[in-house]
Amino acid sequence: MPNIEEKSLVVAEIKEKLQQSSGVVLADYRGLTVAQVTKLRSELRAAGVEYRVLKNTLIRRAANEIGVEGLDPYLEGPTAVAFSTDPVAGAKVLSEFAKSVAKTNKDFAIKAGVVEGKVVNAEGVKALADLPSREVLLSMVLRGMQAPLTGMANVLQGPIRKLGYALEEVRKLKEAQA
Repeated sequence: MPNIEEKSLVVAEIKEKLQQSSGVVLADYRGLTVAQVTKLRSELRAAGVEYRVLKNTLIRRAANEIGVEGLDPYLEGPTAVAFSTDPVAGAKVLSEFAKSVAKTNKDFAIKAGVVEGKVVNAEGVKALADLPSREVLLSMVLRGMQAPLTGMANVLQGPIRKLGYALEEVRKLKEAQA
């Protein structure tokens, strides 16, 4: 059994990871096979997410020390934690994985998450996972900003375009008369 110094080091490490991470997802990993856990870990690693199985008491202690409140009800049973700097990455990977193993494993479930220091329930984590990627969101904002400018350019080009049509009709009439 680890001694108090070792536990305090682990609590300090968890505290540091909670403070550095924008998105943290807690999951119940019961019933996963070794192959499934290996696949999950590789998917999370590819997304830049750190995945660890930690003791609930140590997570609770670290969360309380940094002032994250409301996490206690979710710290029951086996808990795996996914830490990431992107608030959506861990939620997206774990939600997709939960959907893929839903037929074979009814026990794997997302418990809760911590986003920017605020605790969200499983539904909130799933809503985060359904968000489009950062690049898509930025392109949507940019498209919204460009729309009025594009409309204005089309309105300003209207009289010039009409003049061009009129001149083309005059040219056709002169060719027909000649």
